[in-house]
Amino acid sequence: MITKLHTVAVPVADQDKALDFYEGTLGLTKTRDDTFGPGLRWIEVAPEGAATTLALAPAAMGGGAIGVDTGIRFATGDAAGAHEALKAQGVDVDDLLDVEGAPSMFSFRDPDGNALYMVEMD
Repeated sequence: MITKLHTVAVPVADQDKALDFYEGTLGLTKTRDDTFGPGLRWIEVAPEGAATTLALAPAAMGGGAIGVDTGIRFATGDAAGAHEALKAQGVDVDDLLDVEGAPSMFSFRDPDGNALYMVEMD
């Protein structure tokens, strides 16, 4: 019945500001930016070549409350490097967790306060 995971929505207050963060700061690629109906816009971003996208869903149009724990985990080959890079760009990042038996990881927040996670994966 289900063949793949297509899109995960992240609630945002300002789609342009969110797009700037997800594209400009995180380095994701905009894969869709369509209008549908008066004043409605559907934006999706993803890492280059990824099958699953993030929709930057306007909270004011039923996208949900902002400032939530999204549960979304991004993969990186270097959690410490990603942590320092995001911190240097002024992103709200938590401490790098380096616990024996688990991959290095940290949490951070987008401009709307939505919690996201970065996990070191091979």
